[in-house]
Amino acid sequence: MMNLSQPWRAETFGLCFASLNDSCIKTIYSPVFRAPLYLIFTITIILIVFGNLWVICTICSFQQLHTPTNFLIVSMAISDLLLGSFVMPPSMIRSLETCWYFGEFLCKFHSGTDFTLCNASVLHLTFISIDRYFAVCQPLQYHNRITTRVSIFMILVSWGFSAFFGFGIIFSELKIESKETEEELHVACKGGCLALHGREIGVTYSIVFYFLPMFIIVSLYSRIFVIALKHVRVINNYPTSSSSVSKKDLKATKTLAIVIGVFMSCWTPYFMCNIIDPIVNHTIPSLLYEVLMWVAYLNAVFNPLIYAFFYSWFREKSKLLYEKLYKLC
Repeated sequence: MMNLSQPWRAETFGLCFASLNDSCIKTIYSPVFRAPLYLIFTITIILIVFGNLWVICTICSFQQLHTPTNFLIVSMAISDLLLGSFVMPPSMIRSLETCWYFGEFLCKFHSGTDFTLCNASVLHLTFISIDRYFAVCQPLQYHNRITTRVSIFMILVSWGFSAFFGFGIIFSELKIESKETEEELHVACKGGCLALHGREIGVTYSIVFYFLPMFIIVSLYSRIFVIALKHVRVINNYPTSSSSVSKKDLKATKTLAIVIGVFMSCWTPYFMCNIIDPIVNHTIPSLLYEVLMWVAYLNAVFNPLIYAFFYSWFREKSKLLYEKLYKLC
């Protein structure tokens, strides 16, 4: 979901393809600048891949963890795993080389995959909010309404809807602005790869696929927060009394609220730029888009860390899984 035109001022410039007359201009960074960034980005990608793979393996390895909520968590971890495995490595090269060397079709496929995984994460978080709403606000009906079958249906809807619109936007080459932006002039040359920003369609995409779901999520969690406070008071004031919501559900709700909060902190600045950019006549620097896009990608690093710090069951099962793997080795 990134575009590289000439995001940073560098010492020298060249061409992406020296033998082509219609080659894009390439910004050539010094090795002193590029080497540390390649190292940082590579470490980030490794953390994302292995962190989310560990979440998937931990939950899948223990039958008692096979709950509707955890199925949604696993599916979201798969989204982050795919982001780190297939989207971020080419994005790293494009960011630091300022050229796209993998062809027009792969440019579209890469952008479509990026959109799909972003959409999938948002929809998973929306369904997780619905899951937590029933767990806290309607606990007596929770197990009847949120079953494994319902959870799987939510997962299929998340992926199907995301892929349909993610790849549909890219391969339909949908755009509704009346004039070409500087970024689109850049992508017309060989070595450019424009995804979303710089187009007015980015405003519609940001509102429909990000801000609207986030509004639903915040609304649900506001209601959950009010109900959860009531249950906490009952549990604290009357420890021996029976509460329809367990401490375990309340803690899970709190942890997943942190996951959602971190996601919004990482992704909201990027989507705000998508909305503001057309209003200011596309004057937001490409550098800012680059920085915000990588901040958004960092969200995939944080989720496994949140589970590790806030879920005691995840730490316990991770330890057991590590011991099993250690014995096998």
